[in-house]
Order: sequence, then C-alpha cells, then structure tokens
Amino acid sequence: MKLKTIIITGGAGFIGSHVVRLFVNKYPDYKIVNLDKLTYAGNLANLKDIEKKSNYEFLKGDICDAELIQNIFEKYNFDGVIHLAAESHVDRSISNPMEFVKTNVIGTVTLLNAAKHFWKASLDSIPKGNLFYHVSTDEVYGSLGKKGKFKETTSYDPHSPYSSSKASSDHFVRAYHDTFGLPVVISNCSNNYGSFHFPEKLIPLAINNIKNNKPVPVYGKGANVRDWLFVEDHARAIDVIYHKGKVGDTYNIGGNNEWKNIDLIKLLCKVMDEKLGRKKGESAKLITFVKDRAGHDLRYAIDSSKLQKKLKWRPSLKFEKGLKKTVDWYLANEEWLKDVTSGDYQKYYDQQYVIR
Repeated sequence: MKLKTIIITGGAGFIGSHVVRLFVNKYPDYKIVNLDKLTYAGNLANLKDIEKKSNYEFLKGDICDAELIQNIFEKYNFDGVIHLAAESHVDRSISNPMEFVKTNVIGTVTLLNAAKHFWKASLDSIPKGNLFYHVSTDEVYGSLGKKGKFKETTSYDPHSPYSSSKASSDHFVRAYHDTFGLPVVISNCSNNYGSFHFPEKLIPLAINNIKNNKPVPVYGKGANVRDWLFVEDHARAIDVIYHKGKVGDTYNIGGNNEWKNIDLIKLLCKVMDEKLGRKKGESAKLITFVKDRAGHDLRYAIDSSKLQKKLKWRPSLKFEKGLKKTVDWYLANEEWLKDVTSGDYQKYYDQQYVIR
C-alpha cells in the first residue's frame, strides 16, 4: 500500500501545530510534511516534541512562491493538502490589507493550481484518493444578531479585510472543485483557544497581561459574543473531516460555548486570581475598556450539527475546564511566552529547512 503523504501548510502556527502533532502521532504510516513561512506567528518551538519523528518533515517556505510549491509537489507527490497557512489577526488586516490578500488569496490559489496540475484534475477525470482540505473561519459569514447560528448554507457577508480575504479563498476552493473537478472540502471554525496561541489574541494576551499586572484591553463595552472552540477539539474535527468528509462539502466546527468578551475576561480574571494566589477581584482591576475595533462584528455562533450528526464529532471540553487547562499551560510555559513576545523564538529557525 502506497505511503500516504500529506502536506500541512502553516503547521508551525497555533492551530496548525496541533493538527501536525495529531497526525504525526496518530498515523505513523503517513508522511507528514509541514510547510511554514515562519512569520511572527509561526514557531518551531511549538513542535519540539515531534520534530525527531521519522514520519515528520519540516520545510520553510512561502505558499505564494509558485516555483517552490511546484518543486515541493513534484518531490513529494502529495496525496492530500491540509491548508491552514493564513494571516489571521483582524487588527493587522485593518492596518495592512494587502498582506492578507497576498497570503490568504494568492497563496491559496497557488496551492490549488499545484494540486490541480499534479493530480491532473478535470471534470472528465476527477482524482480518486486525493483531497484538498481548506481550513477557514466563521468570520466569513459576517455578524449575527441576538438569535440564530451560522449554518453551512449561511450567505457570506464579511466585514473586515481578514474575513474578506478568507471568504475569497473559500470561493476559489469551491470554484476549483466546480470548474476543474478538484476534490476539496472546507471547514469553517469558531474562535480557537488553547496552548501555543500567539499572545496577540484575546485569551493569551489577557493571561500574559494579568500575570504581569498590565492593563487588559477590552474593545468597546465588551458586548461582542464569540463561540469558543478548544484547539485540540478543532484538530480532532479536522482529522475526522479529512478522512470521512464528503468531497465538495462544507462543515462548520464550533464549541457550543458562546461568551460575551467581558464575561470571558471576568472569568479569566477569576481563574488567574486562583492560580496566582491573589485576592478575589484583584486581576479584574486590570480590565481597561478601549475604543472599539472598526467593523467589529457583534456576534458569531456556529451550528455544528451537520458535523456532529454525519461524522460523529463532538467538542470534548466545557469552556470553564478548557480555560483552566489553557491558563495552566501558559503559567507552566513562561519561557515559551517570553520567547515569542521578545522575538527570541527566532533562535529555533534553521536555514537547512529552506528549499531552494
């Protein structure tokens, strides 16, 4: 039986590193190739525990480099692509939209072109045994009111440069399926949290600031609502969808954990008081309300019933338990946090990984 070889893009990032770790450990008969540009949010220290595994290989490279992508596909003859590489921080997309267009749109199309070419995809000859799995976000759906949830059939209505770039990439993936017969699947997930999260995002930022007695910024009045998904549950969902999902389908992945930002931060402050041995309410004094983000969507909520019913996936943790587990990890890994906030994580970069 031919060795299954899968390329995972963005595998040194937050979600990607969890997916890489799961596949490397769970499928020793697979060859997992991790392609990452190693930007500020990509960190090889996230994968120190599996970097010596015989079925794992890391490549440093840019998904926008068409020649590089072609050479990699030719060398490894991939059976599958799990595409996670993306610029993902909304605030950064507001200050630099073109970077998001380049990575999230052009990078995705570059990968699609390579897969189409090497798998010889066409409507007359649809590849069997190959799959292009595109990982997306619930933000493409726009903003919800107080009721309702995003379904796979919800119309797209993105409001930020980030969500617009991801919506565009989703459309290109579907277009390559409909036009060229490329076997694809898409998943749209809610907000992730857990270990190895770069501390520009809400939960790790707040943990780090509380620990160091710095202000904890909350946009507006903290009324924005998000559905929080434990990152290890997301990785499990990707595993299930990759192996059992229907080609051409979309699956929403959510944690069934809706929280107002201010309520989440207050809970986090309570947990941090307990973990740090502080007086009750001490960390909450650090909460600081700041000017709201431009185009800030009010509420996201995912209906993941399709995934749960058809593929039998379920989120494993309630948010309170997952949050405590996350806090424990950050407090136990202060060196990692120090490295990524100072830039010292670059010491893990190694030029031998660069494909020329």
